[in-house]
Amino acid sequence: MTESRGPAPRTGPEHMSDGAAPGPAGDPAEVLAQLGRSWTWMLASAVATLVPGVLVLVWPDETLHVLAVLIGLYLLVTGAFRFVAAFAREEHGERLHGLLLAVLYVLAGVLCLRNPLQTIAALSLIVGVVWLVSGILTLYTAIATKDLPHRGFVLGAAVIGIVAGIVVLALPTESATALTRLLGLWLVLLGLVEVAVAFAWRAALRRSRTAGPREPAGTV
Repeated sequence: MTESRGPAPRTGPEHMSDGAAPGPAGDPAEVLAQLGRSWTWMLASAVATLVPGVLVLVWPDETLHVLAVLIGLYLLVTGAFRFVAAFAREEHGERLHGLLLAVLYVLAGVLCLRNPLQTIAALSLIVGVVWLVSGILTLYTAIATKDLPHRGFVLGAAVIGIVAGIVVLALPTESATALTRLLGLWLVLLGLVEVAVAFAWRAALRRSRTAGPREPAGTV
């Protein structure tokens, strides 16, 4: 799921071309914030969602064990991306939401990998809850964050996440193949929306660089 990265990028030479803003070299939180504001980091996060979706759709007849491992790895990697993205939030309250969501993804990934031979119902429950909570929190931050240049894409990603969570929780699957196709479809949809968000963020950065810093009136 895509998260909002805060207000629109500022202009000026102090901001880097990919959206990261330089800060104290020795501050780990600032380093993570720079990385989380980068559109390339957002694109990498989208690829981390898109690739597992394509894999489970290409091989829908694999066993439940393979599906649980793929979903577990997807949740762990997404949790790592969300942890870094949380530091791009300027408000501490929003950062806390992002960190809690990252922990949720990691815990869900550990559950999938620790017991990959679990039932289909258990795997559906884990993924459905994660997507539903993630979608709700993303929807909240997208509405609450001011000056969000790609609000429409983030809202779309939030709605897809909420719908995906509800569908997975409400429609029980009877086979690993059916669950694979369902989860793969939603992963591909979420990944494509996240790709759109990443390129929308890049476009916002380009517009901010084109505008450039304005010189005070009267200067020569």
